[in-house]
Amino acid sequence: MNEPKRVDHDSEQLPDDGAFATNEAEGGRQGVRRSKTMSRKEMARDLRRRRMLGLIDPEEEELLGSIERLRPHTRADCANGARPCLFVSCKHHLYLDVNPETGSIKLNFPDKEIWELDETCALDVADKGGITLEEVGAIMNLTRERIRQVETRGLLKLREAAEEELDPKDARERDG
Repeated sequence: MNEPKRVDHDSEQLPDDGAFATNEAEGGRQGVRRSKTMSRKEMARDLRRRRMLGLIDPEEEELLGSIERLRPHTRADCANGARPCLFVSCKHHLYLDVNPETGSIKLNFPDKEIWELDETCALDVADKGGITLEEVGAIMNLTRERIRQVETRGLLKLREAAEEELDPKDARERDG
């Protein structure tokens, strides 16, 4: 039976699959399962290291640069762009979500390909105007109840911001 690969965080070698952590900085916990995905920090660190060592393929670098030049940078650039939108790394794309704290990626539609989605851009949906919780749930692959919870939390934050904007002194005193 194949033994899982182990990670030596003190070496330059990066794991290529779900590895086990062995570093003492992690509390000396041997055999703790690490995620199979790399965080954005880890990917950026790996890319910088590969660039310093000259391990980046010039063809790959050219391709990444050309894609970045094609990528829209404002809503005006993408409002009339091709649909379904190909830029899944855009924060408004509905196909996946990236956790800003951990860099982990969550596929919102693991059973579908991008071209199978009716809507791929949250800004396109917002441009259409108001829709029901059921419609939002279908677009985001969430239940009506979860959408209601998110809506309630968002409305509460808006109310707090509006109250603070109207009377910042009272808001600071109330918060302590």
